[in-house]
Amino acid sequence: MKTIIAFFLMSLIWISCDPKTITDALGSSSSLTEKEVANGLKEALTQGISKGAADLARENGYLNSAYKIPLPEEAQPIVDKLKIIPGFKNFENEMVLRMNRAAEKAATAAKPIFVSAIREMTIRDAWNILRGENDAATRYLESTTYTPLYNSFQPEIMDALNEVNAVDYWEKAITKYNSLPFVTEMNPRLDDYVTDKALVGLFSKIEVEEGKIRKEPAARTTDLLKRVFAKQG
Repeated sequence: MKTIIAFFLMSLIWISCDPKTITDALGSSSSLTEKEVANGLKEALTQGISKGAADLARENGYLNSAYKIPLPEEAQPIVDKLKIIPGFKNFENEMVLRMNRAAEKAATAAKPIFVSAIREMTIRDAWNILRGENDAATRYLESTTYTPLYNSFQPEIMDALNEVNAVDYWEKAITKYNSLPFVTEMNPRLDDYVTDKALVGLFSKIEVEEGKIRKEPAARTTDLLKRVFAKQG
């Protein structure tokens, strides 16, 4: 997600945390109001977060990335037993593929949810992000979008998993496993597990990219951002 999101954030932090210092640093002829700064932040977030969500939504966006969703670790004993049963030799690979395809499909819904949250951001929210840590924008979005994202992702993931009867099959296997003595119970809801992991991956990607990009010089693609950066040197 190499976008202007964090360049804008970090540069504003470098100048100061209050609007008067920003005005002084840029000079009276280039003064920026709090509203302009907030709007610039929203613009940067919209472009940056949209790109991040799109990266995961493409084919193999999850599967071939650091955010790949594996089967739960606790499921390995079950997988090992299934491998010797005819027809289940590739059970693990097939399940992992289906889970990640489901997450990629669901991720297409992330952008409008993020954009809506960004549009509703107040000037106070914007300044809190500017004053915050390297992951401040990510944490803000996580706090404001996790529930609607979960509610949007879960049905998509359930539909994708149901295409191969994965949910019913998984729940029956795990329910049976949980009935055995001396085992650590597992969550039998595969859709819940995949949805949670998909969102962990989504916010992890945003956080990593935000932290990385904050430390680098950046492209200034709008007049507002050029004004903010104009006298940064």
